[in-house]
Amino acid sequence: MAVNASARMLGICVVALTLAAPAWADVSRDQAAAEAQRQTGGRVLSVDKTESGRRTVWRVKVVTPRGEVRMVFIDAGAGAGG
Repeated sequence: MAVNASARMLGICVVALTLAAPAWADVSRDQAAAEAQRQTGGRVLSVDKTESGRRTVWRVKVVTPRGEVRMVFIDAGAGAGG
């Protein structure tokens, strides 16, 4: 009985960690592109991973609806952009 309860508890922990993973997972290239597109309303031209200070960021080049080319930086760990 103790083994069954331990196995059940382990299974619950694994499921909980799996469900929580996106909260602390890195931001993907596609997610960064989607966020930059959402922020600017433009079309994504390129996405590159680079360093900014001590942070890893996605550098997303977009062309806005007005024809301006902009760089949007998305934090690869947290998703915050600027």
